[in-house]
This record gives sequence, structure tokens and C-alpha cells, in this order.
Amino acid sequence: MEPSHHIKLFDSHCHIDDRCYENDFAAMLDRAQKAGVASMLIAGVDAKGAPKAVRLANRYNPIYAAVGVHPHDARHCTEDDLVRLEALRHDTKVVAVGEIGLDFNRMFSPRKDQEKWFIRLLEMADQWNLPMILHERETEGRLLEILEAHNQSYNGVIHCFDGTEKELYRYLDLGLHVGITGIVTIQKRGERLRQLVLKIPVDRILIETDAPYLTPAPEKNKFRRNEPAFVGRVLHKIAEMRGDEPEILAKTIWDNTRRLLGIAT
Repeated sequence: MEPSHHIKLFDSHCHIDDRCYENDFAAMLDRAQKAGVASMLIAGVDAKGAPKAVRLANRYNPIYAAVGVHPHDARHCTEDDLVRLEALRHDTKVVAVGEIGLDFNRMFSPRKDQEKWFIRLLEMADQWNLPMILHERETEGRLLEILEAHNQSYNGVIHCFDGTEKELYRYLDLGLHVGITGIVTIQKRGERLRQLVLKIPVDRILIETDAPYLTPAPEKNKFRRNEPAFVGRVLHKIAEMRGDEPEILAKTIWDNTRRLLGIAT
């Protein structure tokens, strides 16, 4: 991506604590900065890895962290893990609970474990008064069912949204923000998402890479590993679809993200 001096971007969901960045972490951050990425949020996936995410956030000013248990890791979760997360949430760079939710696609954890720990983590987000980063994949409405039964209003984001129009409106009715990834740039896979982006209120949109996954086009043709520097592709595709000026949309999404995460502007 060409760097822009007028655009400031917030990658609201990445996994740059992954080992695949260890050999070029500083260079990766430098590329992000040159691409206008001024902040990024590491979404935690389990209690074991959460301390590393928090350490990185404290070491590098642009980075923030969320702590949680990904549905893939739910089968390994224990009450002791929640105690460990509780200890981390007081850190000033921890701004959200996540990544939490349900995933009935690959079923790395049994459904009963996913639902048990998702509900427990929802309760903890309430207690801690922190926004949530929600993961949903092929749950056929079950995640929405649990959310709607638990509460009628949330401070959070449905990460990597790739659902139906009906699901989109139910998330919006719950007060949730909608995270858009590089899927929106992929010709066939992103076709429905590009249409739904037009229906999301502009003050509810976040952009994210989910790095190292979901590399956007055209970078996916050259780089197997996604990274925060590529989040501008998502912004520009959304701006193109909506007919918005990229600079104005970037400012709105920057403000959306900081407001949701409680980060002072």
C-alpha cells in the first residue's frame, strides 16, 4: 500500500503475538507505521498467551490488548484461567475481553465447552465493564440467541463479520459494532459482504486484518502472511463501495474504534 500522510488507521483485531512475527517484529511495526497504521489491538486467544500480548502492548505504544479465550481453545479452559485473565484486566493497555464466542465450523472444542465458557466470559465482560470482541462462525443463530438471552445491549464488536443481512441487523440492534476484514476485497468470497457494508451505519464500522490470517487482495497474491500494514486495503474497499472519501471514512473509523475501546482521543 502507498503510505498516506492524511490517513490514520486502527487495526482493531490482529494476532501479532503469533510466533510467525518473532523474526521481523520491529520491521513489521515499521511497515504498519509507514502505511498509516497508528494503533492496533492484539486479540487474545487463551490465558496462556495473554501475558505475551499484554507485554507487547506495554512495550510498544501503538499496541493495545484484549484478553479472552477463543472458542477453539474452550476445551482447555479452566476456572484458574479466568483468574489469570482477571489479574491481567487491570493493566491499562488491556481494553477489551476477547476473542470470545462460538465456532461450529471446525469444532476444535465441543459445543458444550464453547457455550459454557462463552457465557462465563460474557459475565466477566459485564463485571469488568469492558467491551467484547466476538467470534462467530457457522453457529446458525446460536451466538445471537445466547447474546439476546443474556442482555439486550452490548458494548462490543462482531469480529470478521461475514453473515447474512438478517444477522447483521440483529447485531446492530444489540448495539454492536461490525468488524470488516480483508474478505471484503476478495472477488468471489466478499461479494455478499460488499453489499452489506452499505447497510452498516458508518459510526458502527471497524476495520481489521485478523493478521496473520485473511490477507486482502492484492497482497494475498504475493504474501501468505497478513500484517497490520495491509488494513488500509480494507478501508479503501469500504470507501469505494460506499462512495466515501477515504480520509473522512478513516477519521470516522478511527474515532469509532477509540470510542468503543475507551481510549482517550
